[in-house]
Amino acid sequence: MPRRSSKQTRKSTREPLPEHFNSLEEAAHFWDTHDSADYNEYFKDVEAEVDIKRRTYLISIDGVLYDKVQAIAKKKHVALETLVSRWIHEKAS
Repeated sequence: MPRRSSKQTRKSTREPLPEHFNSLEEAAHFWDTHDSADYNEYFKDVEAEVDIKRRTYLISIDGVLYDKVQAIAKKKHVALETLVSRWIHEKAS
């Protein structure tokens, strides 16, 4: 009896790829528990261009100031990073 390659064995023993998932959680669970390399024939090459203009920088501030800004952000129901970016943009404009 001829030996089958591991790739052939994987294809014949893998669970079929669902036609669709009922939720993001279902899709996430499937891919968390399955190797995408077993489903290569379902993937196709695509071309994409990415133009990244936004950059993130790390700026140090002392703990007391951080706590004050965090409290203001929480009161305004906005992420701390968003609030600080807005303030810097306002002052730099």
